Amino acid sequence: MFIKTLTVSALNNYIKKIMDNDFILGNLSIKGEISNFKLHSSGHLYFSLKDDGGKINCIMFRNNAEKLKFMPKDGDKVIVKGRVSVYQKDGAYQLYCEEINIEGLGELYVEFEKMKAKLESQGLFDIEHKKPIPGYAEKVGVITSPTGAAIRDIINVSKRRNPHVELIIYPALVQGDNAAPDIIKGISELNKYNDIDVIILARGGGSIEELWCFNEENVAKAIFNSKIPIITGVGHETDFTIADFVSDRRAPTPSAAAEIAVFNLSELNNKIINYKNAIETAFYNKIENRRSKVHVMRKSLELNSPANFIINEYTHIDSSKSLLEFKINNKIKMNKEKLGRLNSLLSAHNPLNVLDKGYAVIEDLKDNTVSEVKVLEELNEFKVILKDGNINIKKSQK
Repeated sequence: MFIKTLTVSALNNYIKKIMDNDFILGNLSIKGEISNFKLHSSGHLYFSLKDDGGKINCIMFRNNAEKLKFMPKDGDKVIVKGRVSVYQKDGAYQLYCEEINIEGLGELYVEFEKMKAKLESQGLFDIEHKKPIPGYAEKVGVITSPTGAAIRDIINVSKRRNPHVELIIYPALVQGDNAAPDIIKGISELNKYNDIDVIILARGGGSIEELWCFNEENVAKAIFNSKIPIITGVGHETDFTIADFVSDRRAPTPSAAAEIAVFNLSELNNKIINYKNAIETAFYNKIENRRSKVHVMRKSLELNSPANFIINEYTHIDSSKSLLEFKINNKIKMNKEKLGRLNSLLSAHNPLNVLDKGYAVIEDLKDNTVSEVKVLEELNEFKVILKDGNINIKKSQK
């Protein structure tokens, strides 16, 4: 029988086809302990799955890794669903993972997701139903175990932030079969107070089974129906419960819940001082700006004052008066000089000046000059003007 000689690549490819077409190898569910875990920068997960008798290399691609509800770590006992195939380049077979669940908790996770989807479809997680958390609560209700670390953390944080805030503590079971009814009763009792501003529902970290009471439907609806806003601080930062989704505000830890519920008195006082200083500075700047404006306006008023205008006009009037007087006097002087010249000229040509030489002027009684003998002979009476006066002469009758 002839056996064909294969290349390494052909052999690896042949084995890969066999594995990929095998129903069992293509739909595996394997349990074991995680080791050599590595989160690559690409988002892919690389690790080994081992038990007492063996080990298999595993890879989970980023698109499946993003769907995980937790981040795996070395030592986790898990159940992995996926398929086995060959990586042709190395000729090594490995498990390609699609799901990873903590061993023994798979059913709880399924139940959690079902409850989450159910309540979300009913609108219990909607933003519009979230009640606002008061910024300056005076009385805070707390539902938690009276003996756990959570209550100590809440009290310590509250006293540090504001010792004047009053805490009303309702001691409740936060683990076990009776925890859910106890939590519901606590919410109901605190809602009977008219002066409680906000409620903290808290407990420390734990496994999913220990936190399960916070995933129950009746607890979620009690939180939703509370008239007082509720802050949840359940478990650690990576722990999420149904109560967190339905509450008005989720805090990563009980201490963080107290930080949210109890306002920092020192910060408030500093803020008030800063506001006071800012207001005083604003008022001072406003007054200084107005003072500067008044000063500028006063200077402008002084420069444009009616009194100054009148005073300046007095000066202008005095100047105008002096100029007018000068012009009038100059005009008078000029006219006097002109008049003198005309008078001299007139005097030089005045016919009466000949009277000083012994001449006389004869006029009729109507002051007409008589210059002809003929006219004189016709007059019965005439006037003779001499140097020193006038004489009327009347002819005698023959």
